[in-house]
Amino acid sequence: MSSATPMTGGPPGGTGYDLGVSTGRYHSPRRAEAAAATRAAILATGRRLFITQGYAATTVPQIARGAGVAVPSVYTSTGGKADILAALLEPAVADPLIAECLAVIATSTDAAEIIRLAGEGIRRTHERHWETVTELFPQCQFEPGTADLHHRTTKRFQAALAQIAGRLTDLGAVREGLHPAEVHDLLWFYFGAAAWPALIRDRGWTFDRAQEWLTEQLTTALLPPSS
Repeated sequence: MSSATPMTGGPPGGTGYDLGVSTGRYHSPRRAEAAAATRAAILATGRRLFITQGYAATTVPQIARGAGVAVPSVYTSTGGKADILAALLEPAVADPLIAECLAVIATSTDAAEIIRLAGEGIRRTHERHWETVTELFPQCQFEPGTADLHHRTTKRFQAALAQIAGRLTDLGAVREGLHPAEVHDLLWFYFGAAAWPALIRDRGWTFDRAQEWLTEQLTTALLPPSS
């Protein structure tokens, strides 16, 4: 009499009626591609609507309709409006160029070169993500659901500038009487979030001209005349 009971104690590589079917979760590349496409469509629609009609006036159903998906799919894929805005800001906030620039600055011993490198790195980051910096980021400042996002994003930018200020201070390269906090303040004034849009967007300067002028002004403000 034969038995159909699977063997459980066989040698390695053989388990009776084990057909090699994995008990783990099945992963479908096609399903993953479809999920990525859905997320991309939602983010692209959110970006377009936030820019054309504003964050406050945009609703999740509008985003879903524009992306061609159901409303629950928006929440499943990206979350609510604030999550969508955060995802749209992330490429600018986490641009690898920022870490690369800070790494070079950390090894430099030339104060003027450090300021030049900082200006170039910030300019390139702003230029690469200009629409995000000038159109999307300001919108999260005053909305109740995104005020914390604005605060956290600003703090990350300020933390990067604080590293530059710390490097300049450690080198003893700044003007006599300037405290570390004041060095940070001047970096924020000349290279911070408001400076670039004020000159480029509001006054029509080129990126080259803005970078050159802001770098010159900051160098004069921070370094002794002999530098």
